[in-house]
Amino acid sequence: MAKGSSQHASGVPQQATAPHRVVVIVDEGSNPFELGVATELFGLRRPEFDRPWYDFALAAADPSVRMHNGMFTLSGVAGLDVVGGADTVIVPNRPDPLTTPTPAVLDAVRDAAARGARLVSFCTGAFTLAAAGVLDGRRATTHWRWARAFADRHPRVLLQPDVLFVADGNVHTAAGSAAALDLGLRLIRSDHGAEVANAVSRRLVFAAHRDGGQRQFVERPVPAVPATSLGGVLAWAQERLDQPLTVADLARRAAVSPATLHRRFQEQLGTTPLAWLTAERVALACRLLERGESGLGRVARLSGLGTSANLRARLRRETGLSPSAYRRRFTVQGG
Repeated sequence: MAKGSSQHASGVPQQATAPHRVVVIVDEGSNPFELGVATELFGLRRPEFDRPWYDFALAAADPSVRMHNGMFTLSGVAGLDVVGGADTVIVPNRPDPLTTPTPAVLDAVRDAAARGARLVSFCTGAFTLAAAGVLDGRRATTHWRWARAFADRHPRVLLQPDVLFVADGNVHTAAGSAAALDLGLRLIRSDHGAEVANAVSRRLVFAAHRDGGQRQFVERPVPAVPATSLGGVLAWAQERLDQPLTVADLARRAAVSPATLHRRFQEQLGTTPLAWLTAERVALACRLLERGESGLGRVARLSGLGTSANLRARLRRETGLSPSAYRRRFTVQGG
């Protein structure tokens, strides 16, 4: 069960008084975009949710930190001692990841790893985790532009350069700045369930699921004609997930060939039409379970996953939980 919750005698999870504590470490030269992503995801107040949100803090070796190659200074930052009480630690990245992180920062990351805190890196932050030695023997990713340099510098890390993010135990790495949103939403989903994660994604106006890799973002010539938005066909499909939709059905709705539809999905969502459909159906199944929908067969039918066996397999692959375990963990009180 996620930290920050406890089990009531009724079997419905009850939120504990102490929220999950997220600490973002900033270092000399850190990139402000990823700091903004972390603040948006974990630091903003969320009064729309009937539960405690994250306890959020920044930490640095120096209370005054020059950000983004000295373009501006972040002052009044707490010391690294606050990292010791964090449940999740987001490590710093920088435009030049080959610059060695501050020794005190590396010590704080190692201490957090030793006590079992969840470690997170965005973009080139994987270099910080690797420099601290916590990625040796683990799967990880980083920005495609720095993949070769990372592999040369840290050969003991099992680099996966073609994915948006990687979760290996309690260590999570995102491939790029925008992929930080993908990973952050995945963490929120793990902590609070699909309903909450989807609500946060809607507030961000960002897709809750981008299951494609980052290969499609490697530099290539810009197409002369921009791709047509998929918004209409996505909304149409989301209203019919319980029906036996196929890629051909989506292509007909979009008035394009299946090949063209596939290309637009890769360009705009970083995934395939079939993978998107499956992810949307799993997300719907999660919401139904959270709302207390009874009967796995009914949940499977309503979400378009077909059978209880397929529901179990897909849910375990996506969340690591069985349907019954997911229901116990994320059932909405009073639902």
